[in-house]
Amino acid sequence: MYAEKAVVRVHGGHKVHTRFYPNPRSDSTVILVNGSLATSASFQPALRFLQPLFNVVLFDQPYSGQSRPHNPSLGMLGKEDEALILLDLIEHFRADHIMSFSWGAVSTLLALAQRPARIRRAVISSFSPMLNRDMMDYLVRGQECLAACDRHRIATLVNETIGEHLPPRFKRCNFRHISTLEVHEYAQMLHHIRQVLSLDADRYMQCVGNVDIPLLFLNGELDKYTTPADALYFADLARRSSYVTIRNTGHFLESEHQTAWEDVRAAVEHFLLPGEAEQARRLAMVG
Repeated sequence: MYAEKAVVRVHGGHKVHTRFYPNPRSDSTVILVNGSLATSASFQPALRFLQPLFNVVLFDQPYSGQSRPHNPSLGMLGKEDEALILLDLIEHFRADHIMSFSWGAVSTLLALAQRPARIRRAVISSFSPMLNRDMMDYLVRGQECLAACDRHRIATLVNETIGEHLPPRFKRCNFRHISTLEVHEYAQMLHHIRQVLSLDADRYMQCVGNVDIPLLFLNGELDKYTTPADALYFADLARRSSYVTIRNTGHFLESEHQTAWEDVRAAVEHFLLPGEAEQARRLAMVG
């Protein structure tokens, strides 16, 4: 799949490696925001159903993936910094939709609370405002592993918790990726966990209350960490929100099995292209 690669200077003088997947049949662009310990490569399953319908932008945070070599003297970035980076990328690529995964939702919602004029709709997957017992246990154990820089324990923890429903092939890829990250990336994730643990649900609720575009919250039926029920706590403030539970699926949604991929695709297409999804899919198949 063809991609235009570029390094874009953003908030704070940081440099971000981007990949733009053009779709000559679309004038709409969706930008994807990944979660902690992940790079843009984690969005390959989503890219398969998005690129036939949209232009798609993937990027790595300044501290990770292909962006890391371009930022040799990098301090810790907070979620507020990541929100400002996202706002710069939205303007640069003239994006009109966002799709975030897991903790990428924090910077996404902070950015959307600024009401960027270009953005029309956003998909928030595998996220809730509640730190329930399972999520708290995962974060506390993650803190210990990251502080010790214990690569094996960090990778094993992810696969045994939020990654418990991933197929074996994805677990092997996950383990290899997480266990070979640089020390700075572990430090950055530890900084994020400490930041998240210091926040409360009210902050996220108030942030979402400033968002004036339609939001779609996607959560896996089997996800114990960001449950569909917990996501509904957004409902009172996110008045233009809808909620879809993906059946027989955990935290990683479309990456877990083919039926989940199809269900996520249908939900996202229906939301981002209301009344146009089936026609757009047929045109993509003809093209």
